[in-house]
Amino acid sequence: MSTEHEVGRAAAHRVVILGAGYAGMAAAIQLAARVKRRQDVRVTLVNAQERFTERLRLHMTATGQRLAEMSIPELLEGTGAQFVRGWVTALDADAKTVRLDDDRVLHYDTLVYGLGSVADTAAVPGVEDYAYTLNSVQDAELLADRLARLGSGTVVVGGSGLTGVESAAEIAERHPELNVVLLGRQEPGATMIGKVRAYLRSALERMGVEVRSGIEVVKVLPDSVELAGGEIMAADVVVWTSGTRVSPLAAAAGLSVEERGRIVTDPALRSVSHPDVYAVGDAAAIRQSYGVMHGTCQGGMPTGVHAAVAIVRALKGRKARPFRFGYYHTPVSLGRHDAVVQFTHPDDSPRRMCLTGRRAAWYKEMVSASPWPTFGRMKRMPAAGAFWPRGGRFTRVRDAR
Repeated sequence: MSTEHEVGRAAAHRVVILGAGYAGMAAAIQLAARVKRRQDVRVTLVNAQERFTERLRLHMTATGQRLAEMSIPELLEGTGAQFVRGWVTALDADAKTVRLDDDRVLHYDTLVYGLGSVADTAAVPGVEDYAYTLNSVQDAELLADRLARLGSGTVVVGGSGLTGVESAAEIAERHPELNVVLLGRQEPGATMIGKVRAYLRSALERMGVEVRSGIEVVKVLPDSVELAGGEIMAADVVVWTSGTRVSPLAAAAGLSVEERGRIVTDPALRSVSHPDVYAVGDAAAIRQSYGVMHGTCQGGMPTGVHAAVAIVRALKGRKARPFRFGYYHTPVSLGRHDAVVQFTHPDDSPRRMCLTGRRAAWYKEMVSASPWPTFGRMKRMPAAGAFWPRGGRFTRVRDAR
């Protein structure tokens, strides 16, 4: 009897999901819910931490605000998926194995690769040694502790993208005793319509944030940053939000990757070099008719759901449908009571429609909180997770029909 059980377990199709970010969690919950009654499929989710990282709210953690702790095992409860805690240290795509913490090996039949991006601390000298990042809860808590002990001084936020704007605004609001300087190559909200850019700039000024655009940081020092042209700017704390990079594991495993190291996928989100590997979220270079997708939560969760549905279809001997996604908004918080929301066309270009002020702040909070009810609905009704904007004519490709 035990022998039959072991044979049954050995015969089960093993799906291993690497990374429990928004995309990885969506893939795990969606897939596990869809195969829950099947004995021939096992779903395993691997992540370095047991706590789910709310990347959309790390700028709040970085200013000492307490957030609810989301447990990954609790989020998976009732799905039948197994959670394994461990750092992924190696991937052998030919042998179909994953090494954890250098001493454990997991075998898979199908892999979902969702090891997302982190701040690029290698491109600029000194960032790795002297700057704070918002890659994890632990990173954000270290920054919060440093800011709480600072008392006075200057905080330089390197990078004027959305994460930089939200971080600068949050620090300025929570620590009015500090001078906050936002440095970046582009104006904050550069891709937004003029009305939204003007509101965003005015809000930052009102909060006391000094904004300097057209600026490139070329080196981070223990107590300052060096700018292109030789200017030295004093800085008691540097927060780095400029640029991202992905894990080198995929490239080292021989998977086809593009210049940034993201896995190149086919329309079904499978690796073009290893079809038994699906790539989701920031780890994937997913081409749509408007270009390659950029990493956001709004696009990441649909990639995870699509990969799960594609795997179920493959297990049934059916062909996977092509992934299609259209962007619909860019929400940016400006502290706890202010925000801007730029609504977009599916190709991420701005519409004329927007929100500002308290309505935008409410909208942004609703977006940040939306993954939890979405995960809950997917556990009860898997099909509920398979609805997102497909992009209409912006993503309709003739040869992908």
